[in-house]
Amino acid sequence: MATRFATLPLLVCTVLLAGCSGSDRFSLDGSSSSSPPAGGRTLSSTGTSACAMTFGANPNATEGSIAPAGGCPFNFFTSRKWAYSETGLTIRDHNAQTLAQLAPAGPNRFEGKTSSGQDIALSR
Repeated sequence: MATRFATLPLLVCTVLLAGCSGSDRFSLDGSSSSSPPAGGRTLSSTGTSACAMTFGANPNATEGSIAPAGGCPFNFFTSRKWAYSETGLTIRDHNAQTLAQLAPAGPNRFEGKTSSGQDIALSR
């Protein structure tokens, strides 16, 4: 009987921690923000085509590589690197020039502007 009660706190902690395994980060005020990209995302802009982009990185990385698929709007076919900081996500081309700056806009979504001022979104 005592063994059953001893495992109850462990079970409760496991269940509570299971809810923390998602990709969202929670700030001290309880709001959530998008995590750095990893895996497949879709880059889109109103009035243009959308394309798939694969963001490569190790877990908890703050920078990594990008492999854009065909049909990317503007000059995002040249995307090669990403960097993530407190201010958001920066996408750079093969010459390390900034293509876009994006800010978290909810779980699994970033929104921002290209260096030329066009609105873009990156989502799962």
